[in-house]
Amino acid sequence: MPNPKNVSEDEIREIYQGLKDRYGEAPEPSSMSGVDYLVETILSQNTNDINRDKAFKQLKEKYDSWEKVEKGDYEELVDTIRVAGLGPTKAERIQEALRITREREDEYSIEFLNDMSVEEGKKWLTDIPGIGPKTAAVILCFHFKKPVIPVDTHVHRISKRFELVPEKASRTKSHDILEEIVPDEIKYGFHRLLITHGRETCKSKGHVDNENCFERCKYYREVVIGGKDPKEFV
Repeated sequence: MPNPKNVSEDEIREIYQGLKDRYGEAPEPSSMSGVDYLVETILSQNTNDINRDKAFKQLKEKYDSWEKVEKGDYEELVDTIRVAGLGPTKAERIQEALRITREREDEYSIEFLNDMSVEEGKKWLTDIPGIGPKTAAVILCFHFKKPVIPVDTHVHRISKRFELVPEKASRTKSHDILEEIVPDEIKYGFHRLLITHGRETCKSKGHVDNENCFERCKYYREVVIGGKDPKEFV
C-alpha cells in the first residue's frame, strides 16, 4: 500500500509523542479473558457500548460457564442478549464461536493467538462465522496488544484531519494505509490515543479545546485559525 501523503516515520512519531504529552500513555489492554472479549466484541456489533455492556452483564449473570452458553437453549440466549440488538444473529454467532474455540483447544480459551502472527490470528478469527476483519482486528489489538489498527469513527476522522490518509479514503483503505505507515512498536499506543483524542477533543462537529490543538489538524488550520465556516468543513 503506497503512502499517499508521503508521511514520514518521524512525523508519525512526532504525532504520537504529542498525543502522549497530552493524554499520557495509552491504556493497557482489556484484563478480561480472551473468550470474554471475543463474546463481548460480537455483542458490540451494530450497537452502542451501553447496550453491549448491558447484554454482556445479563449473559454473565444468567450463565456460570461458557459451556452452558454454547450448549444452552438458543431462544433463551437470544432473549438474554436481546438488548444488544440482532439477538438471533448474535446468539448464533456466539454459540458457534464458542464451539469452534472449544474444539480447537479442548477448552474455552483463545490465548493461543498470542503465539500467532497478526496474519495467522486474523485468519483464524475471520474463519469464525460473523467475525469480519474489523472484529478480528479489535480483538487482536484491544486484548492481545498486537500491532494492528482497527479503524473506528474516531480513528477515521482524526487520520483524515491529520492528513495521514486521503480525504475520501474509506475505513478499509484507511486501515491499510495506517497499518503500512505506523511502525509496529507504536501501533497499539498510537491507535488507542487517536481514539482518546477523538473522544475527548477532536469531535466530529468541532474541537473541545481550540487553543491547544495540533497544528497538523486540518480542522484547526482551516476553521480555528483560518476562520472557515465549520458547516463548510468536510
